Amino acid sequence: MYRIGDFSKMSKTTVKALRYYESEGLLRPVFIDSYTGYRYYESSQLADVSRIVSLRQAGLSIKEIKRVFDGEDFALILNQRKQKIEQELSDYNIQLSKINYLLEGHNMKNEIIIKEIPPYTVYFSEGVVKDFSEITSFVLRAGFECSKANPSLKCITPDYCFVSYLDGEYKEKDIAIRYSQAVEKAGKETENIKFTEIAPVTAACIYHKGSYDGLRDAYNAVLKYVEENGYTVADNPRECYIDGCWNKDNENDYLTEIQIPIRK
Repeated sequence: MYRIGDFSKMSKTTVKALRYYESEGLLRPVFIDSYTGYRYYESSQLADVSRIVSLRQAGLSIKEIKRVFDGEDFALILNQRKQKIEQELSDYNIQLSKINYLLEGHNMKNEIIIKEIPPYTVYFSEGVVKDFSEITSFVLRAGFECSKANPSLKCITPDYCFVSYLDGEYKEKDIAIRYSQAVEKAGKETENIKFTEIAPVTAACIYHKGSYDGLRDAYNAVLKYVEENGYTVADNPRECYIDGCWNKDNENDYLTEIQIPIRK
């Protein structure tokens, strides 16, 4: 048997680490002198130290290593760790692309962020508007019709609603749109109001402050970001009207968020 100092040298592991592994129940000495408190290890335990170090280098936590030593499915634990690392790498890549975007001289006015948008229950209404000026009235009519059919139905808090364009191309006249409003639960449908569940999406997002005439520049900026960073547009863009004619007197104070669903 070897005292802890000698075992530390043999295993190339610090005494502090050995004591920590002991306190966590991963590697206990084969004998502790009750009088001196000296800890003794056997050479056969070198393999256990090596395994602990190897798993730590793979990024497993002490808790995960204890699960391995307790006989849980080793492949399952490794795959769980792998998935976590892959998600972290994805997050780091997003951060790197953002840093590169800012280093290229883009200002905070055109700040683009990546968001995870959760699933929602929504009511929606589809139709064709003559031009962009009719979108607000279309949204208000949809809200009135839904409220009339479902007087107790509540929108979620914080509010989430958006308009998406269904033509697949940019148009300024006779525009097919869908208005969606997230609600607490599905309700009674009407001729123009339907309910559905929308799936979670990852979206590249940009805020535009000002009149709707300037939205094109915001679209150009976010779509350029999507292309330059290796993303693919996964669904129709969403326009979320945060501030507008219903609460602002000046068009310069309108606030719109453009959300582009994306995937790698």
